[in-house]
Amino acid sequence: MTTSREPVVPGAPSPARVEPERSLGELMGDVTRDLSTLLRQEVELAKAEVRESGTRAGKGAGLLAGAGVGGFLAVLFLSIALWWGLGLAIGNAWSAVVVAVIWAIVAAVLMQAGRTELKRVKGLPMTAETVSKIPNAVKGNEEENR
Repeated sequence: MTTSREPVVPGAPSPARVEPERSLGELMGDVTRDLSTLLRQEVELAKAEVRESGTRAGKGAGLLAGAGVGGFLAVLFLSIALWWGLGLAIGNAWSAVVVAVIWAIVAAVLMQAGRTELKRVKGLPMTAETVSKIPNAVKGNEEENR
């Protein structure tokens, strides 16, 4: 028996290999494995985003807490000085009420600013975007995700 072999030339395209047709079970196994990989990657992305957001929020909260303690002490002593100074002019009882009203106004302004800032927290934007693309990918309509 004679076999004719063509010489292998570097850089030349190799003859096309014909892949045997795969069974439905093999195809379903591939889909299941790919879907599992996709979901694992989405969970990892969500974890990374939560970790990053949590780290930044924790650092910011710690710095604000330290500033709050220092500010509280400064404000306390300034308030006592204001109370004492007003007490000489309008009486001690009324001066305490005036200082309390001033601090109630300051607290209301700070509360509103804090609520506004908390509404700006983004959450998990990348995870939400990529998870929304999964149904189209499973259906084979990846072009709809673009």
